[in-house]
Amino acid sequence: MASINPPLNLARILCLHGGGVNATVFRMQCRRFLNGPLSSHFRLVFVDGPFLCSAHPAIERVYGDYGPFYRWLRWQDEHDEVHAHEAAGMILSQCKAAMDSDPGTGDWVGVLGFSQGAKIAASLLLLQERMAKVVDGSYSLPELGANVSLPELGANVSFRFGVLMAGSAPLVDLDPTGTLGSTPRHVATADGLSMAFADWPESNEGEHAIGIPTLHVHGLQDPGIDRHRKLMTLYCKTGTAKLAEWDGDHRIPIKTPDVDLVVSKVLDLARRTGVLYD
Repeated sequence: MASINPPLNLARILCLHGGGVNATVFRMQCRRFLNGPLSSHFRLVFVDGPFLCSAHPAIERVYGDYGPFYRWLRWQDEHDEVHAHEAAGMILSQCKAAMDSDPGTGDWVGVLGFSQGAKIAASLLLLQERMAKVVDGSYSLPELGANVSLPELGANVSFRFGVLMAGSAPLVDLDPTGTLGSTPRHVATADGLSMAFADWPESNEGEHAIGIPTLHVHGLQDPGIDRHRKLMTLYCKTGTAKLAEWDGDHRIPIKTPDVDLVVSKVLDLARRTGVLYD
């Protein structure tokens, strides 16, 4: 687990790496975002996934000495099989441990992820909304900035927005006990990466779609962009998702114009959700 070291009272964003990476490497991958305006407003906290795995081939070439490496979901035969509810519980426990160990005092306002981490980040938002429905008896699209909490990660955790970089549909069910009911239709279980998933929704209306505002960062040369677009158009309710596109493949932007675009849209999202004020 790792975090940057801005003032302790800044609002916090939980950051989830891709498959075959780790928190330390993800922080290095995000260095261009950490050394600019985001670090003036937010404390970014990076967490390791719960399951050990080999380094992603692209990571091995550059960061091979920075192991061990981790994943959030199973996608290779060599990965140990874990029951869906157990996997969900381990994911939540890993996030909570990182959040509890961070010395910051600011509110947890957002979640950011890349690739597999973006899928988990979006799935945390879905879990937050499903839990709100159970607590309140009903759930409808919240007003921007509404206080919908996620007690699985702490009594006062309420993510107001998500930043999803190269995140693929479908979402996964992160209910660790099954007490929220059966997995919503069009949502996968947490025991795998769901590469063979076929139960796609026809629209973004229904229990599978999240209403918490999100920013989607898409590389136009990314081989997985079709699934990234499905995440935005089919799994986010109308009017909640914003888009930042850049001319790159499956990686995190590092060129100044691309970084500036993403940062400006993150700050706009934070203002739109009442986290930041001009």
